[in-house]
Amino acid sequence: MSWIGFKKSLNRAGITVLQKTGQIERIVDCEFADEDSKYRAFEECQALQRDSKQYQDTMRTMTITQARLAETIETFYGAADRTSDGAMASHAFKSAVEELDGGIQRELDAPYRTTITEPLGKMNAYFPIVNEHISIRKKKLLDYDAERSKLRKTIEKPSEDPTKLPKTQQEHDDAKEVFELMNDQLISELPQLSDLRIPYFDPSFEAMIRMQCKFAEEGYEKMSAVQRYFADNVRDDYAAGQLDAQVEAVLQEMRELSICGAN
Repeated sequence: MSWIGFKKSLNRAGITVLQKTGQIERIVDCEFADEDSKYRAFEECQALQRDSKQYQDTMRTMTITQARLAETIETFYGAADRTSDGAMASHAFKSAVEELDGGIQRELDAPYRTTITEPLGKMNAYFPIVNEHISIRKKKLLDYDAERSKLRKTIEKPSEDPTKLPKTQQEHDDAKEVFELMNDQLISELPQLSDLRIPYFDPSFEAMIRMQCKFAEEGYEKMSAVQRYFADNVRDDYAAGQLDAQVEAVLQEMRELSICGAN
C-alpha cells in the first residue's frame, strides 16, 4: 500500500468511528441496501460448487466401496461352494458393480465436471470481483460523508479565507460525483447479475438431473439382473418374517458350537 493509500485508510477508519459516535452523519441508501441484500442471497449459491463437487466425490467413493464390498462377498461365498446359488449371485453382483464403477468413470465423471462443476466455478469467480466493487463503493461513501460534514461545518462557521468555501465545495462535489457514479452502476447491474443466474444455471441443473437418472436406471438394471439368482419366494418370506426366523435358527446353531462359547 502506498503512503497516500495508507493515509486514506486511516482517515476512513476515523470517519467510521465518528459516524458510530454520531459526530458525522451517515448516508443511508435504501435502494442500494435492498439490491445488496438480494446479491448476498445470490452469493450464498457459492455453496453449490462445493456441494456438487462433494456429491461427485461421494458417488465415486460409493461405487469404489461397493466394488470392494462385492469382492469380499464373492470371496465369502466362493470359499464355501463356488457352484452354489449364493456364489453365482455374488459373482454377478461383483461384475455389476464393476461395470457401474467403470461407467461412472467413462460416462459421468467428465460430463459432470464439464456441465456442472466447471460452470459453477466460472460463475463463482465473479463474486470476488463484484465484492471488490462494493468495497470500493463503501470507501467512496465514507469519503463523500466526510466531505459533506466538512462542507456543512465550513458553511456554518465561515472562514476568513475566501478560497476555503469554494475549495471545500469542489471537493464535496467531486466526492459526490465519484460515489454516485459507482452507486448508480451497482444499483443498476446487481439485479441484472442476480437475474442472469437462472438462465445460466438451468442447463447445469437439467444435466445434473439427467445424470442422476442415468446412474439410478443403470444401477437398477444391473441389480435386477443379480436378483434372478435368488429364489422368487425370498421377498414373500421376508415380508412374512420367515427369514428372520431362519437367521435366528442359524445363529442358535452357532451359539451351540463350543468355539462360540457353548458350555
